[in-house]
Amino acid sequence: MAEEITASVAATTATKTKKRSLWPTVLRWIPTSTDHIIAAEKRLLSLVKTPYKTEQVNIGSGPPGSKVRWFRSASNEPRFINTISFDSKEGSPTLVMIHGYGASQGFFFRNFDALAKHFKVIAIDQLGWGGSSRPDFTCKSTEETEAWFIDSFEEWRKAKNLSNFILLGHSFGGYVAAKYALKYPEHVQHLILVGSAGFSSETDHMSQWLTRFRSTWKGAIANHLWESNFTPQKIIRGLGPFGPDLVRKYTSARFGARSQGDVLTEEESRLLTGTASEWKVPTTFVYGFQDWMKYQGAQEARKLMKVPCEIIRVPRGGHFVFIDNPAAFHSAVFYACRNFISPDQDNISLPEGLESV
Repeated sequence: MAEEITASVAATTATKTKKRSLWPTVLRWIPTSTDHIIAAEKRLLSLVKTPYKTEQVNIGSGPPGSKVRWFRSASNEPRFINTISFDSKEGSPTLVMIHGYGASQGFFFRNFDALAKHFKVIAIDQLGWGGSSRPDFTCKSTEETEAWFIDSFEEWRKAKNLSNFILLGHSFGGYVAAKYALKYPEHVQHLILVGSAGFSSETDHMSQWLTRFRSTWKGAIANHLWESNFTPQKIIRGLGPFGPDLVRKYTSARFGARSQGDVLTEEESRLLTGTASEWKVPTTFVYGFQDWMKYQGAQEARKLMKVPCEIIRVPRGGHFVFIDNPAAFHSAVFYACRNFISPDQDNISLPEGLESV
């Protein structure tokens, strides 16, 4: 849904005093295209003052030396990952940012200016979202899905000739970042997981609700559509001219208040906790006070870790804490990376308002 949400946020709206008729809306509707998405992201990023460059990083048509086409796709056309890089001071540490499910790099538009003062910031659109390539998605298991994102990110890293970087991931992007750091710890200096998926368990109430919903005919249909790779993005696109208005209402509700997100099964919610003992990269977890991803899951994982691990909570923020309270979020990131930003300063205290748990 990244392209529709980004387009909705960035698009110029008609005057509110004059109600639009349905027919002109139909005439104005144009199906989504990658060019349209990139143009929408550019409009959103026009709010950012720090100079940056955009590039489509080619990750090849298949794994090096392999006869298998990229990610089980029927096509061997080149794949690329849409990337933006911000100007920075010479010698600044590199911070790579990965967005969450159905989002894009543009969701960090309130953060780039502040972060670019201390880091060489690079943000990507994950494969299949935003302005990146959209290969056919035919993954049939958790392992294949992980490989889809992790392997494509590794090919991107090699194409960019990066190493020794700080890796920040939000929500599902946090899951991808964590899995990548587990497989390629030699490239990651520090891991920052913002409201990361894979650690938080759901409440008994929500678990019972999900069980009841799955037993209904609506739940059965929803589950069938999901298993058939019929995603919410496809539904929105299928609504034609009605899609943008629906997304506009969704965006307003999603970011106007700190709403609750989708729930996971108990097994899905703890996919990363069981690997905590294998962690090789120092990690900082960041949660908004009202995040529906519960920090207690990270606390459980920390008990198993053999590397330094901090958990920071940010006030006046929900799951999208970097949008809800950007100033405090930036303070949390700077504190997490204090050894890279100010290596000569010892005993830096946690900024006021943040909570260490």
